[in-house]
Amino acid sequence: MLTSRFSHRRHRWKRAPVRDPWQRMRLSMTIVLLVVAIGTTGYWLIGLSAFDALYQTVITITTIGFGEVGSAAEITTGYRAFTLVLAIVGTGAVLYTLVLFVDGLIEGSLNEELRRRRMVREIEDLEGHVIIAGWGRMGHAIAHSVGRAGLEIVVVDRDPSDDVSHHAVVVGEATDDRVLREAGVDRAGTLIAALTSDADNLFLTLSARRMRPDLFIVTRTSDQKNEPKFFQAGANRVVNPHEIGGSRMAALALQPHVSEFLDEVLHDESHDVSVQELHVAEGSGIVGEALSVVTGLPGEHSQIIAIRKEPGRYHSNPAPDTVLMQGDVVIALGSAEQLQDLARKLC
Repeated sequence: MLTSRFSHRRHRWKRAPVRDPWQRMRLSMTIVLLVVAIGTTGYWLIGLSAFDALYQTVITITTIGFGEVGSAAEITTGYRAFTLVLAIVGTGAVLYTLVLFVDGLIEGSLNEELRRRRMVREIEDLEGHVIIAGWGRMGHAIAHSVGRAGLEIVVVDRDPSDDVSHHAVVVGEATDDRVLREAGVDRAGTLIAALTSDADNLFLTLSARRMRPDLFIVTRTSDQKNEPKFFQAGANRVVNPHEIGGSRMAALALQPHVSEFLDEVLHDESHDVSVQELHVAEGSGIVGEALSVVTGLPGEHSQIIAIRKEPGRYHSNPAPDTVLMQGDVVIALGSAEQLQDLARKLC
């Protein structure tokens, strides 16, 4: 049968919003301060000095009960009635605040552990996902493109920003084997090393390749002379963003229409045309058949623009009598319907 690198589940995991355990605590503290202000004002209006009014309020709502403040003439029925109301309302507010404080401490410490365990369980259910190591500007751009393909993403970063909340996240050093295992490296389809330094990316590549000999690894480098080292470490592809950016700008200057067409094909979802790679796997019914058997008449099906038969060798615009063999990679251009039709014929 024929398989595609991007034939994975289109379900994307999202973290549920986490309730702030201290929101009620802040509200209860506001209530207590309001009760203190009202109690102090009330005793001051009854006749106590400002300090005595505050003191009487505090010992009342905290149930300390040292005794009533003021002269015998000031301790009237109204004084005691106000104290009674304040004791009931104020004590309730203080006790509620203490309960929320303890609850907040427990919940705040447990929430992080619960979120981490829930994340681990969600990642354990993933298979063939993409691990993006590094959540900087490069990681954002990678996640955007990978997400458009419908692939699950697990981000690994030691200090991820808040805008990563819609992806599964593992907080930690990507160069740590334990962190990679937590990100599901043993079940991942691709690892993208997008850390800031070449040294970290090189170490990450070595670690991941040792853990998963069959993992597809794409790594970032900021210095082209380091590219051979990454290949020796086990990277399948090495990307220099500065070189790609320079080549892209030069292409726009020299061949703007070609560049715009490729942008529409590769990146613009508003156009119903795309490029897809399909892998001829062992047992496929097209092994040994000519390309013309599956392509049909021109214009009715997707266009086969290249076939990769040997590592690093692409045969562009292949002839109709080209024989398809196991391990070939077919690169086709067409609409979604045309590509689906081609995939059905190749299975």
